[in-house]
Formats: sequence, C-alpha cells, structure tokens
Amino acid sequence: MAATSLLSSCCMHMGMAPPKMAANYLSSQPFDHLKLRSFGGPESSEKLKLLHKGDELLCRVAQVERVPSFSVGQKFQLDDVIEAQQFDRDTLGAIFEVARNMENIERSQILKGYLMATLFYEPSTRTRLSFESAMKRLGGEVLTTENAREFSSAAKGETLEDTIRTVEGYSDIIVMRHFESGAAKRAAVTAGIPVINAGDGPGEHPTQALLDVYTIEREIGKLDGIKVGLVGDLANGRTVRSLAYLLAKYKDVKIYFVSPEVVKMKDDIKYYLTSKGVEWEESGDLMEVASKCDVVYQTRIQKERFGERFDLYEEARGKYIVNQDVLNVMQKHAVVMHPLPRLDEITVDVDDDPRAAYFRQAKNGLYIRMALLKVLLLGW
Repeated sequence: MAATSLLSSCCMHMGMAPPKMAANYLSSQPFDHLKLRSFGGPESSEKLKLLHKGDELLCRVAQVERVPSFSVGQKFQLDDVIEAQQFDRDTLGAIFEVARNMENIERSQILKGYLMATLFYEPSTRTRLSFESAMKRLGGEVLTTENAREFSSAAKGETLEDTIRTVEGYSDIIVMRHFESGAAKRAAVTAGIPVINAGDGPGEHPTQALLDVYTIEREIGKLDGIKVGLVGDLANGRTVRSLAYLLAKYKDVKIYFVSPEVVKMKDDIKYYLTSKGVEWEESGDLMEVASKCDVVYQTRIQKERFGERFDLYEEARGKYIVNQDVLNVMQKHAVVMHPLPRLDEITVDVDDDPRAAYFRQAKNGLYIRMALLKVLLLGW
C-alpha cells in the first residue's frame, strides 16, 4: 500500500481527516512519529507510529497530545488562512517581514510549477486580481472562475464540499470567496491542500485585515497606542470585523464605531474586544472621531446585504461621508483608508490629499498575498 494511502486509511479508521500536504511530507520524512492536525485551535492531534514489517506498513496510535496552532520560535505553522483570530502578534510580524521582502520583487520563479485555483462565488476586483498577480509574479500559474455561483457546477446543485474535493485534484492551493459565512472553514476542513478565505459573506476577510494592519504600520509607523475610527456598514462589513480582531492583538488601541443605527457593529465583536481589554466607543459624530484618530477607516454601505429591505439601505446610505470638511479636522499624520470599492462615501477630491491611503492600501494587498502564497506553499 502506498504511504499516502496508508496514512489516509489510518486517519479514516480513527475518524480523522488526512493531514494537509501528506504526500509531500511523507516523501521527505522517514516513517517515524507523524503529527496529524485538524483545522482549528487549540488543536488536538493523534501521534502515529508507522512501522515497517516486510512489505507491509502498520500503524497504531501512540498517544494523544495538544499541539499549538503555531510552533514556538521563529517558524510558525500555517496551513490555511481562514479567520483573523488564528493569528497572534508574532505571526503577524513574521508575515509582514515576508511582505516587506516581497515589495522588492518584480518577478520570481520560486512558485514555478505550482497551481492556484481561485473560486469566487461573489464579485471581486482587487482581491481576485491581486491574488492572481501575486501568484504569477512568483512564477506560479492560475486556474480561475470569476463567478462560480453561476458559471460552475454550483449552479447545478453541487455541494461546496464536492467542489473543493474536485478542485484540489487540479491545484496546489485554493483561494475562495463565498456568499455564506463559515464557508471557508468548511472548505478548509474538506481540502487536503491550503485554503485561503477571500471573504465569506458577512463573516470575515482575513487577508484584507492583514493588508490593512500592514498598511497602518507602514503609514503611521506603529500599531501600539493607535486610535482607529471604523465608519459605515459595520454590521455587514467583513473587513471591519476581521480588522477589529487583528487590532486587538496590539497594546493601548482604541476603536471608535461610527455607523447608521441599522448597520451598527454586532455584539460579538464588542464582546471580543472587551474580553481582550480593548477600549471601544460608539459615536454618531464623525467629525469628532476623525479629529482624534490616527486612522479613519471608511466602508461602503453594502446594498447587496439588505435583500428586499431597500428602505433600510436608503436610510443608511450617505449618512457619513469623508470629504474636505473631515480632512480639515484630521491630524496631519492621520490617514483615510477604505477596502474599496467606494461609491459616494469618500468624495473624489479627497484623493489628492497625501492622507488618502486607500490606493496605497490596495497595492499593499499584492505584497501581503505574495507573502501568504510563499509561506503556505514553501514555508518560511
């Protein structure tokens, strides 16, 4: 029996999913004690002992132990990118260091021979193109479907799990955007290759949060002791949810929530911030908040999340707009950020101000995604 098949058989016998990249691992390691991990943390894992007897390989469970999400020291285990909560501060710093190195790379061949599949069930411009650009700049190739909700077998009723099992047979890594919260976690549990969450409905957008924090550090020069105003659609905005999770990793951060009543930040984020000792405050006065903050993070009121409640959309739209009046009260070092696309929530005359960081922010997405692809496929 092939080593990979044996490992899968042992895993299935114990009711576990086969470990990611098992084939690559087994091809480079002796048949010794192997740790099998499942998605989530803190994680439990089965330690297997593979024994050779004649032409047969036998396995048995040696012990059960706790395995941290990331190993101690300079190297961190990273199997998937699913949610902002999975990262700790040290890991963020390590990813940012790789991203800074990527800023100096025009073209590379380090991912030559690797294939990335992009499955986007919702529209995207920056996220999809930056991932594809990142892969190609590093020498890899891309398999893509731009509207998987309509132009894939999902339109015929195929389950997400079946789609993932199929696509992993064609590629080495999957980047997925889905309309359902939690879909990325389902994909990661199913897949035997790395999965990156490129946005799951109103859930999370972890790679956007990574590039946002990276941008704040590059623009402001620090992450501890900053004040951030999150403005706009906070109820449906997966970007602000993920950003709040990451900001909680840093010291003496204060977050202001500025939004129309119908799209206020949900309680789960507030409870999380409170549990981490992060100060937060709700305000209806954008001008006052903008005068205090290092970062004004504006977001679009997401019409697509309101369904048939067009009246609620109209109630929320246009209430908070970043314009010259807002710039006039902002501090000189402060910046305006936006995950894009924008509609009318930032006026175009703001673009010429050096504090308008949103296009630089979008460019930073390329470097962060190059870093993630490198780390997930090749390691640190």
